[in-house]
Amino acid sequence: MREPTVALPVLGTTPPAVPRPRLGRTLTARAVLVTCAVALVSVLVTAIVAVPVGLRGVERGDQQALAAQARLAAEVLRTRVDRGGSADEERLIRQLRTQGIDAYLIRGGAVDRSGLPPRVVQRVAEGRNVSARRLVDGRRALVEGRALPGGNGVVLARPLAAGVWRQVLVSLWVPLLAGLAAGVGAGLLLARRLARPIRTAATAAARLRAGDRAVRVPVEPPDEVADLAEALNGLAAALSTSEGRQREFLLSVSHELRTPLTAIRGYAEALADGVIAPDEAAGTGRTVLAEAEHLDRLVSDLLALARLEAADFPLEPVAVDLTGLAADVERTWTGRCAAVGVAFRVEAPAGPVPAYTDPGRIRQVVDGLLENALRVVPPGAPVVLAVRPAGPDPTAGGIVEVRDGGPGFTDDDLAVAFERGALHQRYRGVRKVGSGLGLALAAGLVRRLGGEIVAGHAPEGGAAFTVRLPPDPYLPRTSA
Repeated sequence: MREPTVALPVLGTTPPAVPRPRLGRTLTARAVLVTCAVALVSVLVTAIVAVPVGLRGVERGDQQALAAQARLAAEVLRTRVDRGGSADEERLIRQLRTQGIDAYLIRGGAVDRSGLPPRVVQRVAEGRNVSARRLVDGRRALVEGRALPGGNGVVLARPLAAGVWRQVLVSLWVPLLAGLAAGVGAGLLLARRLARPIRTAATAAARLRAGDRAVRVPVEPPDEVADLAEALNGLAAALSTSEGRQREFLLSVSHELRTPLTAIRGYAEALADGVIAPDEAAGTGRTVLAEAEHLDRLVSDLLALARLEAADFPLEPVAVDLTGLAADVERTWTGRCAAVGVAFRVEAPAGPVPAYTDPGRIRQVVDGLLENALRVVPPGAPVVLAVRPAGPDPTAGGIVEVRDGGPGFTDDDLAVAFERGALHQRYRGVRKVGSGLGLALAAGLVRRLGGEIVAGHAPEGGAAFTVRLPPDPYLPRTSA
């Protein structure tokens, strides 16, 4: 029988090409769009907030300037307004008009021309100054009125500038374009900074998919990118370890399968060649049968492990008395242990220990644990099967424990005791070991039965395996 081939990762292979994403779905494009949108919103919000404030400031300055001119005009005309039509008066009015200011003179409570609101005329005639915005000659204007003695006064009006908002909006194009340009530049820089580690991680993932387990991603800030790099590096290390263990496991299993096959083939060739005498045929047949049974157990364990997590794995859990189970095991294993000089002992209470499990499967677990113990226990050392309730309440479930006086395990061994082939690989050539499947199969069966199994140190000096079984019906587990 040929050893199974193992597909090993080929280092240095070219990873498959990563399809280029469409424009608009890349991180770069989205970062540019976001930063441009932020810049645009910033410019618009600034305009909405700043323009009204600026306009009010301009109007306030115009109002103050107009008030100063009104005071000056009032001082100039204080003694001349009653004379009417003086040269100084005409010169002052022309000068104000050149500045876009309309001057209205009030003599004896009457304005010299129309257009000024009557309420403004009345207030100035009553001797009160006016500073406001009013409709003057059908247009909104800043109005400053100064009262003079005798119901006289002077009122200056400057129309408000039209189209200020339009001018402001037109002037916004320059900062708007500058903001968009800054957004594009910032977006490109930001996207390049963010996309570089992501592209590196994508390339590393593609190389992992291609079989390169030596790939590692540099860990660099920010924290999210560092977490991604560490996760990918951990995945690569875990894959490398897992594949190494699988390779060693397959090699070990192939070696275990070849041993009985070699023996069977050798005896079969001897029988075919007539080398074996007739009186030795029965012994040869028993040897071939034992090797065939060994091979059958190996194949059965492999099949059971392969199907363990499948939904159709056969389980028939019922209420079981673990004390009765221990008695059945004692009848089977007492003779086997005695034949090799090992003392087999059962520790069980006088009363029943109820649990809910599949009797055939839990017996398979116990037999597997006892077989592992018997393989390593030296003559004269004990093997113990103990059953007891899981707690003070008899309905709390049951515990089955297999202990031995063999070489036992180290703390590091206990951490990997139920991994396929882990202990087999460690102790092959050091002590007598099996195929490395038994403990993994036992752990999988106990998990499917709704229980727990742990490995530890036995007081007898060897290993102890403790199985806790549930007291009530349960749904069989299909995953760890």
